Amino acid sequence: MGKNLTQKIIESHLVEGKMIPGEQIGLKIDQTLTQDSTGTMAYLQLEAMDVGQVKTLRSVAYIDHNMLQQGFENADDHKYIQTVANKHGIYFSKPGNGICHQVHLERFGVPGQTLLGSDSHTPTGGGIGMLAMGAGGLDVAVAMGGGTYYINMPKVLKVELTGALRPFVTAKDIILEVLRILSVKGGVGRVIEYAGEGVKTLSVPERATITNMGTELGATTSIFPTDETTRAFLRAQGREGDYIELKADADAEYDETITIDLSALEPLTALPHSPDNVKTVKEAAGIKVDQVAIGSCTNSSYLDMMRVAKILKGRTVPADVSLVIAPGSKQVLTMLAENGALADMIDAGARILEAGCGPCIGMGQAPASNAVSLRTINRNFKGRCGTTSAGVYIVSPETAAVSALEGKLTDPRTYADRVDLTVKMPEKFYVHDNMIIKPTDEPEKAEVIKGPNIKDFPVNHALPETVEGEVLIQVEDNITTDHIMPSNAKLLPFRSNIPYLSDYCLTPCDPEFPARAKALGGGFIVGGENYGQGSSREHAALVPLYLGVKGVIAKSFARIHKANLINSGILPLVFAHAEDYDKLGQGAKIVIENAPEQVKTGKVTVLVDGKPIETRIELTDKELQVLLAGGKINFIKLAQ
Repeated sequence: MGKNLTQKIIESHLVEGKMIPGEQIGLKIDQTLTQDSTGTMAYLQLEAMDVGQVKTLRSVAYIDHNMLQQGFENADDHKYIQTVANKHGIYFSKPGNGICHQVHLERFGVPGQTLLGSDSHTPTGGGIGMLAMGAGGLDVAVAMGGGTYYINMPKVLKVELTGALRPFVTAKDIILEVLRILSVKGGVGRVIEYAGEGVKTLSVPERATITNMGTELGATTSIFPTDETTRAFLRAQGREGDYIELKADADAEYDETITIDLSALEPLTALPHSPDNVKTVKEAAGIKVDQVAIGSCTNSSYLDMMRVAKILKGRTVPADVSLVIAPGSKQVLTMLAENGALADMIDAGARILEAGCGPCIGMGQAPASNAVSLRTINRNFKGRCGTTSAGVYIVSPETAAVSALEGKLTDPRTYADRVDLTVKMPEKFYVHDNMIIKPTDEPEKAEVIKGPNIKDFPVNHALPETVEGEVLIQVEDNITTDHIMPSNAKLLPFRSNIPYLSDYCLTPCDPEFPARAKALGGGFIVGGENYGQGSSREHAALVPLYLGVKGVIAKSFARIHKANLINSGILPLVFAHAEDYDKLGQGAKIVIENAPEQVKTGKVTVLVDGKPIETRIELTDKELQVLLAGGKINFIKLAQ
């Protein structure tokens, strides 16, 4: 029996375990990336492990999330990341050089290698044939130190692409169609592997758009095979030597398969407030648009930007529409400036933002109250844009540009007879890596600089015999890490200050939660399905730990957040019977007796006001040891 592409890369990096779906495996990690929202904590943890030089083939620290210098906090964090990277052998991408996933694809991604990033959209690297996965900062720090990364062996879902996209239908529409079919939970425990004749019709940036938003499926990662298109992209980046051919065997088997006919697709949009709330643009057309934001790690490539410029050229955005555009990297921005496309955008009335995440994470450009914002981003969770009352629609750059000009959500195919969207992939990209700083050759002389806003991270203690506390809050299905630990323009400067952030934990669900948690000395959180979906933000576990949260009892967990809870020593318990969710309202008293022994069995009886309910705790052997130790830092110290 032949192997699929996912199995081939996993097999070549397998350190522990057997490739049986659901069983724990350990992988060697070739590359890591961090960004500034999660990176400060990852590097504090790296230092706590007393790691000298990183052991990976390449590790890169990016500054892309918060570049607004409103006070000393951001500048201090950036200085800390730059100096700690310099000392430990990590490349540093300066503010303004671009979004981590776009830059990594351009300058560092290597087909067939493994990439672990402290950002949930790290699977963007799958567009170039990497096995690229998002994780919490502590897991990334362990990988930088040469440690093994543990996951459950995923199933592999094959998406067979047939046909070719029609004009004004895009890669964004492909992944929105996959989301429509599978939902935001449909990728859990799976790698999404793309195959079929349709693959060769897609450029590397288009493939990266698709793998980027595979994160919204809850997937472990997504991946494309490599081919001459991949080779040409690397050649244009001056990196043809990194190319290798990667493809599934002709007789490869998959756990599941779906087929998408590209020629049958039409422009799609995800309506508020979920990426899988998908309709055709034609169905939703006519909604008045107040703001349009084009960019993010999903759609900020040179090809995306050039198509937008072609649509905007010689036209004007209406007075009542705000259009902002953020190219994904310094490389892209420079090329747009050189060929005149940037001028076409500006002349049409667009505001050009710095090459970074910006509006996608609510870092500036928050819409007006009750506004409609069209964005080429990957997530439209309520309030993520910075305005709770706004409605965010996810669309392609082509739909965004046409709708900006029309002042309403518009099917971009209406411009088919007005604009030729043909854009050739450059034979040579502009390469000037002067904003990527190589680490020192003399680490022993390097100084690490920490500002006053950088505080220690909380560390748990070994799991006690009895775990008890009140239910502090009960929340609904699909609670995101943005709910648990908001990350906006107000709070992101404090990403390295857990005590400060604790006053905002779960406040989108209940403004009184932090005060209640502190007054009661901690307790339990009760959640619905898919608790902790979204960002890999480790703060969504560290801040509850600081507040004394001992466990989360939910109907199900998102993969990365569950791992972050375990790394923090917080119990991730799953209802054995979903209807028991209704028995655990706020204020209920919870007691777990003989906790370590119960956890070892995988079945935990929780006493709720003295009455038992059954829960499961699904752990690998390694996760069990981490949880019993009170978190990964304690586990590592015990192992030394």
